[in-house]
Amino acid sequence: MAQPLIKKDDDRDDEAEYSPFLGIEKGAVLQEARVFNDPQLDARRCSQVITKLLYLLNQGESFTKVEATEVFFSVTKLFQSKDIGLRRMVYLIIKELSPSADEVIIVTSSLMKDMNSKTDMYRANAIRVLCRITDGTLLTQIERYLKQAIVDKNPVVASAALVSGIHLLQTNPEIVKRWSNEVQEAVQSRAALVQFHALALLHQIRQNDRLAVSKLVTSLTRGTVRSPLAQCLLIRYTSQVIHESATSQTGDRPFYDFLESCLRHKAEMVIFEAARAITELNGVTSRELTPAITVLQLFLSSSKPVLRFAAVRTLNKVAMTHPMAVTNCNIDMESLISDQNRSIATLAITTLLKTGNESSVDRLMKQITNFMSDIADEFKIVVVEAIRSLCLKFPLKYRSLMNFLSNILREEGGFEYKKAIVDSIVILIRDIPDAKESGLLHLCEFIEDCEFTYLSTQILHFLGIEGPKTSDPSKYIRYIYNRVHLENATVRASAVSTMAKFGAMVESLKPRVFVLLRRCLYDSDDEVRDRATLYLSMLGADDVVETDKDAKDFLFGSLDVPLVNLETSLKNYEPSEDPFDIHSVPREVKSQPIAEKKAPGKKPTGLGVTPSGPPSTSDAYERLLASIPEFASFGKLFKSSAPVELTEAETEYAVNAVKHVFDGHIVFQYNCTNTIPEQLLENVIVVVDASEADDFSQVGSKPLGSLPYDTPGQTFVAFEKPEGVAVGKFSNMLRFIVKEVDPSTGEAEDDGVEDEYQLEDLEVVAADYMQKVGVSNFKNAWESIGPDYEQVDEYGLGPRESLADAVNAVISLLGLQPCEGTETVPNNSRSHTCLLSGVFIGNVKVVARAQFGLDSSKEVAMKLAVRSEDETVSNAIHDIPAAVYSYILRWGHMQFLSLRVSGRLKQRLPINPTKVYAVMLMPPRNYAQAATKQVEEEVEYDQRRLPADYDPKTYDPTEHRSPPTERVWRLVDEISNLTLSEIAELGTIIMKKRGMTQPPTVGVMKPGMAMQEKIVEKLKALGAKVSLE
Repeated sequence: MAQPLIKKDDDRDDEAEYSPFLGIEKGAVLQEARVFNDPQLDARRCSQVITKLLYLLNQGESFTKVEATEVFFSVTKLFQSKDIGLRRMVYLIIKELSPSADEVIIVTSSLMKDMNSKTDMYRANAIRVLCRITDGTLLTQIERYLKQAIVDKNPVVASAALVSGIHLLQTNPEIVKRWSNEVQEAVQSRAALVQFHALALLHQIRQNDRLAVSKLVTSLTRGTVRSPLAQCLLIRYTSQVIHESATSQTGDRPFYDFLESCLRHKAEMVIFEAARAITELNGVTSRELTPAITVLQLFLSSSKPVLRFAAVRTLNKVAMTHPMAVTNCNIDMESLISDQNRSIATLAITTLLKTGNESSVDRLMKQITNFMSDIADEFKIVVVEAIRSLCLKFPLKYRSLMNFLSNILREEGGFEYKKAIVDSIVILIRDIPDAKESGLLHLCEFIEDCEFTYLSTQILHFLGIEGPKTSDPSKYIRYIYNRVHLENATVRASAVSTMAKFGAMVESLKPRVFVLLRRCLYDSDDEVRDRATLYLSMLGADDVVETDKDAKDFLFGSLDVPLVNLETSLKNYEPSEDPFDIHSVPREVKSQPIAEKKAPGKKPTGLGVTPSGPPSTSDAYERLLASIPEFASFGKLFKSSAPVELTEAETEYAVNAVKHVFDGHIVFQYNCTNTIPEQLLENVIVVVDASEADDFSQVGSKPLGSLPYDTPGQTFVAFEKPEGVAVGKFSNMLRFIVKEVDPSTGEAEDDGVEDEYQLEDLEVVAADYMQKVGVSNFKNAWESIGPDYEQVDEYGLGPRESLADAVNAVISLLGLQPCEGTETVPNNSRSHTCLLSGVFIGNVKVVARAQFGLDSSKEVAMKLAVRSEDETVSNAIHDIPAAVYSYILRWGHMQFLSLRVSGRLKQRLPINPTKVYAVMLMPPRNYAQAATKQVEEEVEYDQRRLPADYDPKTYDPTEHRSPPTERVWRLVDEISNLTLSEIAELGTIIMKKRGMTQPPTVGVMKPGMAMQEKIVEKLKALGAKVSLE
């Protein structure tokens, strides 16, 4: 029912907003539309009805086909009116109704008449409407008129034609592309809007031709653009050309002078656009940033809020990558903290937090304290996240920052705001060990007066994990037990579970926990009572003795199987006498798309975040290995590596390996996936050859019984190793029994065939014995270990593209954890110091300081200082880069100067082994070394051991790739021994199976004849001795 119209001066509600469209209905408006058919048209009344129709259409009201047609035919009668205002409304309603092809013919003649009218307003609007509702066939008829309109003297008409061309380019690009000459002429127009629209259309026409866009930008950057809007557009296109430019950046950046000149333009929008473009350049230097930062700094003191907002937002983005470049603006940004626009104030605060140093933290906190009470929750969340980043950047300031977070946690705020603060405190507790005690107490005080059930339960869960590990766990019990009396049933149940965890982990607290749990047996909620009863029984309070290990596993253990696999297994389980066995659930998720496998899962960013993939922590792996009897006696797991791919993508079998390191053993876990639907693999095992790892001896293995299609499984091989660091290379061969599977029934055949599949080699390196463990204060850690076992040495790392590449390579090589953000190298830096820490096997703490330097020839040198609690460990850390440095000296510049091929391929296989000889010359000597005589080494290769993609021009014997397996060679031998009639019969079978109607075109060439003469000439030109037998 329609709501009554409210008078504008209604005394009942002075603050009510008046709307002329309040209460209108579609049916009533359609009745009013009959005025279009009156003999004597009332232009004002018709305009009001059209306005109501447009309002309904823009509010999402749908018109039926009949209703839209009736309105359209009625509107066409309004063309007889000479009222200009009504005519403009007619154009609008025709565009919105979007008539069908049959109905368009009715108004086409009227619109074309208006296109040639002497009234420019009619011409411009008629062009817009006609191009909106016409199709390609009618467009060719009016193309001539549109070309004329583009170069029309009236800017309104020209802009209408250009904007119509932009829209038509999406549906009829071939027609619009023929207007290039007219559009090019319109770019030179003196009218600002025409030049803007013409430049936009011309760029869209040429956007798929990078060379054409580059030429367009080059021609226009010479000063022919007068319109500020077009100038902004040109700056954006120039930035695009710079980003896509493949030219060397050793000299001045192309078009940078143009961008810098735009900083002196008289229009503020052009100045800002140029400054923003400069700050967003790839690899921008401090010298290039300086003029842009200067301009933005002037905007910070502008009287226009939009300029202040634009400047501070741009500086906020620059501060993420170049904080030092923005420090000169800090004084101006501090004055913006009290800006009336809260968005500007918030951006100023977060920018100051990113660019500030340790000495300015306390002063900023005082300013923010007064600022927080004046802004909305959405802005407060941004500030909280910035404070969290600042605390991680300067961990020594955690006390003041943690106190600030705890103070605002007690203030009023919504759920998202409170959750952001709690998440920040949790992350600081996890990443800064010194902040654990104070952080947990702040959380305990918060749950005393927390109105959000979710946050209370999550904090209690977090307390159960971290609280028992503190120096005095008993002080948290009071806060937890208070929840049992003062909260709802959900929080009470969570508190019971948390108390039980304290009792299981802290033996001295167990009697007190028993007393509190017994009180919970009389709770009004059955969930709370059931939990209390269960935990009392598990902890041995009712004369039911449960081992501590079992209790801890029950209370603290997480589900070590993916929920997706568990759900699938439960759905497939058929009720029987045998109970469901959770150990039968696969512990690996099925293969994911490539996009999901690019990076490992990130660390949870707050409370309530659970991993969705398979367990990848050391605890999960330890539980998995402990469940295998063969490995249960190996002791505590020290480290598990990231999965190492042993097969290439899209192969028959996907295999990756995880290295599990124990004090005296190392276990290889091979995760296998069968990607062939027609095969079932049984008795799957990896045969490991340790001939290149003399220090290791195999002590056990666990084969995989069955490997169906697309169902991951694991097989294990264990080796015993000596104490300390033992390295080596292991060759791997996957062996199994293949059984064919009937696709229709899914059943496998009884008989199978033994087969094997060559895998990539797996290496155990010194970094596998190192755990990444960070320290909150590197200086204190460095001094606490002392210089007794400090080892210092210098290394040359060879040429690198940048210093950041060398730093990342060394971090990955040593396996240590970067500290205090030193893994980030400033752009264009020539020197850098990286601080590293970790724990070596045997629980030996290690800290290292790596100093890097880059010379003019991009050669990187490193000075590495290592301190540890054991001299042998310090030496072992130095052995890692020393071995790599020796490898670079020997093989870094190796070249294959000549190839000599002997032996010919037979017309029919099996192929006799073909010998390929490579003459390898040692690299040029280092000038600091004595001269040595170059020695030639002749290496012989077996054709069957070469990779399938072997190419003499690119083959590098130091880079291992898998050769074809024995199974492939057997198939090659079998097919090559077929007679011609057998080959013809085989071809017919393959064509039928592949659905081919004609045989493929085949070219035949004798082996070894392709480009033979050219290869010989090139090798002789190099001075090599070449002979082809």
